[in-house]
Amino acid sequence: MFKRIKEFFRREDGAVTVDWVVLTAAVVGLAGVAYNSIQDASGGIGSNTGDYLANKEVE
Repeated sequence: MFKRIKEFFRREDGAVTVDWVVLTAAVVGLAGVAYNSIQDASGGIGSNTGDYLANKEVE
């Protein structure tokens, strides 16, 4: 039993897969943070532009 457990912990077959999963999760998390930051910073631009165009007279 202990021999199988020691052998299991010595193998490194799945280590690369775990690395890629962690790296992908980090990239997705950073993309979400960047999206929220950009959305918050530019949220009023659309409404301000709409208000300006609604109040502008066409000549």
